[in-house]
Amino acid sequence: MNKKIISVINQKGGVGKTTTVINLAAGLTMKGKKILVIDLDPQGNATTGLGLSNTTSSDQSIYNVLNGNKKILEVIKSTSFENLDLISSNVDLSGLEVETAGDSRRALKLKDELTLILNNSELSYDYIIIDCPPSLSLLTIMALVASNALVVPLQTEFFALEGLTQLMKTIERIKSNLNPSLEIRGILLTMYDKRNKLSGEVEIEARNYFKNKVYNTAVPRNVRLSEAPSHGVPVLIYDRSCPGSRAYFSFTEEFLNQDKPVESAA
Repeated sequence: MNKKIISVINQKGGVGKTTTVINLAAGLTMKGKKILVIDLDPQGNATTGLGLSNTTSSDQSIYNVLNGNKKILEVIKSTSFENLDLISSNVDLSGLEVETAGDSRRALKLKDELTLILNNSELSYDYIIIDCPPSLSLLTIMALVASNALVVPLQTEFFALEGLTQLMKTIERIKSNLNPSLEIRGILLTMYDKRNKLSGEVEIEARNYFKNKVYNTAVPRNVRLSEAPSHGVPVLIYDRSCPGSRAYFSFTEEFLNQDKPVESAA
């Protein structure tokens, strides 16, 4: 089963989605993997966080693929990081839902385009990581339809789990109608503060509910994590030894271990 296409998703903003996309991608390339990041958020933060521009002057963006003006193979850009490519986003993307209203197959558009990448033998990406917008909109639906699995960053704060129930309902709907093999690969606890009792309580609640789907790594609140994007580099490169980097290195290991063949219990 192909587990290549991973969406990082939570309809709540500010939970560390883009930070997770950028640093998981960087961590995987450091492990010798070839990665494509697709920025599906009109804010374009994954684009700038990887050092590229998210201004609207370029027609080399995911928007021009999803509105039918470009093929996906035409808009893949190199970043300054080895083995890390990007399909950028910009604010034009926010108009897509209205512009494609008459297209009955629009939810499948991203999936159709990604098939072109998967079938292109020269583009041997190990993983395609999609940064979803912070809403349950058409763009998120497109990502859910196109993905094999989901990573859900969960901020360890009050109301964190309430927001997840809505996301779960959406995932179940997509599974029953459009993508039966979609699964949650894991829940990543973010903005964790071990001095804060609430962080610990949310962690216990999440582990009780999602069991082994919750990664062992929890990403702490860390100033360096929030500084890195303004320099256009992943924190793993900006400051390798800060607590945020250590957490994302550890998360990358956990992520990769999920794809190791399970030793047969002989």
